[in-house]
Amino acid sequence: MDKTQLTGLTTIIVLGASGDLAKKKTYPALFGLYRNGFLPEGTRIIGYARSNLTIQEFHNRLLEFAKLPSDPIKEQFKQFLNLCTYVSGQYDKDEDYKRLNNAVEEVEMGFENGNKNRVFYMALPPSVFIPVAHGVKNNLYSKKGLNRLIVEKPFGMDLESSRELGKALAPLWREDETYRIDHYLGKEMVKNLLIIRFANIFFGAIWNRQSIANVQITFKEKIGTEGRGGYFDEFGIIRDVMQNHLLQILSIVAMERPLSLSSEDVRDEKVRVLRCIPPVELKDVVLGQYTKSEDGTKPGYLDDKTVPPGSNCPTFAAATLWINNERWEGVPFILKCGKALNEQKTEIRVQFQHVPGNVFKDAPRNELVIRVQPGEAVYMKMVNKLPGLSMDTVISELDLTYHRRFSDLKIPDAYEALILDVLKGDHSNFVRDDELDAAWKIFTPILHKIDNEKIKPVPYAYGSRGPAKIDEFVASYGFKRSPQQYNWPGSQ
Repeated sequence: MDKTQLTGLTTIIVLGASGDLAKKKTYPALFGLYRNGFLPEGTRIIGYARSNLTIQEFHNRLLEFAKLPSDPIKEQFKQFLNLCTYVSGQYDKDEDYKRLNNAVEEVEMGFENGNKNRVFYMALPPSVFIPVAHGVKNNLYSKKGLNRLIVEKPFGMDLESSRELGKALAPLWREDETYRIDHYLGKEMVKNLLIIRFANIFFGAIWNRQSIANVQITFKEKIGTEGRGGYFDEFGIIRDVMQNHLLQILSIVAMERPLSLSSEDVRDEKVRVLRCIPPVELKDVVLGQYTKSEDGTKPGYLDDKTVPPGSNCPTFAAATLWINNERWEGVPFILKCGKALNEQKTEIRVQFQHVPGNVFKDAPRNELVIRVQPGEAVYMKMVNKLPGLSMDTVISELDLTYHRRFSDLKIPDAYEALILDVLKGDHSNFVRDDELDAAWKIFTPILHKIDNEKIKPVPYAYGSRGPAKIDEFVASYGFKRSPQQYNWPGSQ
């Protein structure tokens, strides 16, 4: 699949433009690209949604969520709004899509030469993916340029529904026109994983079961569902975070070296490693659901009025995956994710084996930690001599903390990076259809078991580290906590 940079006139149509995702992520990302000169010249942006709004009302909504720290940036945002128009309509009516097409053709008027490209961003719930994909293809598909469709997760609820969605989209949109967006693939540290692994020779020699004891990939949020529990309850934490964000990170951590950095070669290796992972078993899973905080100031999940009474929906999950190939046989990959926890962070923690025959008996294991967010960093926990006259050991670190090392550079927003990839025609950081299929095969059996058997999650207090048994669970797969107290300086 070749990279094809959009040239000519480009119109970006944001479907679901009045929704939370569009206001909080899509439009701010488009503004970031506009500010930095990355939108193709002549780009226009048209929002489409069911909300009956005037242009001014729509602009006011965008202003509400824009981060504008200075007057020059505020002025730039006003100029950006001149590119943004809005059309209201239903998602299942051809006459409304025809009105939208008229609005697109109106902004394309006067541009006679070159391509007239259209990028369709579906910032929508999955329940309307199929009617919108039909409406857009039948009424707005450009015959004078390139068309690209960006689809937001979740891509189905399980393997069967994912395949149904794929079958519905396939006759309408070619795979090279489709960009399934998982915003974690646009995060700086996730994009850095390929370079860390394959551009540093010392990692190549130790990135295997002989040197690595276990890998943990952790996602923690401090907030609960905050009144959105009804939506979250349809999916749960495994579908919302683990099956996509964390599994995507795992695939890059565990994949073999690609033949090249072309999007197909990279995604071939991700699919290959996912196919080596058997379905998750219940014995390898811990489920939790948060209750009110210990001081009573924060409500529990079931206290959210939008959550069905007595719901067993997990807000925390830990699952251990196994990769049955030569490199990783026997190494546990422990994925953990949860809401209403004690801190916000996403990190990858690679714990290495004990040093064989180590003469320093209490020396802890080395760990490589890649902090995805917040406070992007890469650091290696190593054992050092405690300065002084003794031969006592102490844990220290080789530390690459981004805000210190790259203080003069701005880390781009994940959505900015991914929308720019769409404009460039680069599929590397998007999910391919067979990759999605392989991911659902790993999780569909356990999801069906949880749903059908109504397995009750373990309660944990809002603001805690999660279910009390989580430390025991992780330790059962060989993770060793250091007997020495250690605090990474970057966390302070």
